[in-house]
Amino acid sequence: MPVVRAKKRCCKSSPRCKRCPVVLKRLAKAGLAERVDDRIFRVDPDTRKRDYRRARK
Repeated sequence: MPVVRAKKRCCKSSPRCKRCPVVLKRLAKAGLAERVDDRIFRVDPDTRKRDYRRARK
């Protein structure tokens, strides 16, 4: 599983970037990522592009 380190703060741009802590939290809530540490997530390798798009809205 690829490890992704979230940024310190959310920039609140639209759409949000892939390393935004809000996006990673949404992916974790959907079961597509696993929180390892405060800012470190393991993202499921089967995560599709549309899942990222949905989380970034």
